[in-house]
Amino acid sequence: MKLLRFGDFGKEKPGVLLNNEIIDVSSFGDDYDERFFETDGISRLKQWLSSNQSKLPKVRSGTRLGAPFLRPSKIICIGLNYTKHAFETKMPLPSEPIIFFKSTTALTGPDDGVLIPKNSAKTDWEVELAVIVGKKASYVEEKDAMDYVAGFCLHNDYSEREFQLERNGQWTKGKGCDTFAPMGPYLVTKDEIADFNNLHMWLKVNGQLMQDNNTDDMIFEVPFLINYISQFMTLLPGDVISTGTPHGVGMSMKPPIYLKTGDVIELGIEGLGEQKQIARAYKP
Repeated sequence: MKLLRFGDFGKEKPGVLLNNEIIDVSSFGDDYDERFFETDGISRLKQWLSSNQSKLPKVRSGTRLGAPFLRPSKIICIGLNYTKHAFETKMPLPSEPIIFFKSTTALTGPDDGVLIPKNSAKTDWEVELAVIVGKKASYVEEKDAMDYVAGFCLHNDYSEREFQLERNGQWTKGKGCDTFAPMGPYLVTKDEIADFNNLHMWLKVNGQLMQDNNTDDMIFEVPFLINYISQFMTLLPGDVISTGTPHGVGMSMKPPIYLKTGDVIELGIEGLGEQKQIARAYKP
């Protein structure tokens, strides 16, 4: 099942994608928030649809899509988790996952555009596979980890490299800017993804292919990441784990390439849909 949310920013309603049409399921009564996932909302929604689908309104084509879930308690990201990406950055392969956070105010819809922050000269792109937690998780065994997954979605982990790497402290300063976490277009439930370790992923800037790789290049795979992170913090239903980016980021180009106003960024992951953002400059 593909879950999505549609409508104006801050006023989104829950929907599902069925037969390439968006169906309004707001009469189900739940939005896609922590409570929805905590109460086995995916199974409840699937059962409800079996009896009510024919009566539900369809959403007009072209309607804006928001992030496919309400603001999660945490957006947890993994750094340097692709072998070729670590090589291109000339950093050593990590012996344990590198963890940082994105702010929930960075969360936005898949096609809303990206805002180049004030005083930014090094805004960069990163196509990533995101995992959505389905139930409360603490000290999870790796063999049980997938029991805690609700589904997957596409994420562009935008990064301001000067803020991230040249301003001291943690990477979070360059990761949590407004619009730096477009998610979607939909959350794909895990039963629809046959092999999350073998998904083609790509990203283009102004039509030029920059990232073209596969999730099989991950250093730490999804079950291990859930096991690992849950040793340090409780994962709540609806939380997001973004699993890292492959090679082809702007800072590793020779010379480096960074986003400027008007640039068009397109990206996708096999089975998880596509996004398109247009970069715009910060204006007070």
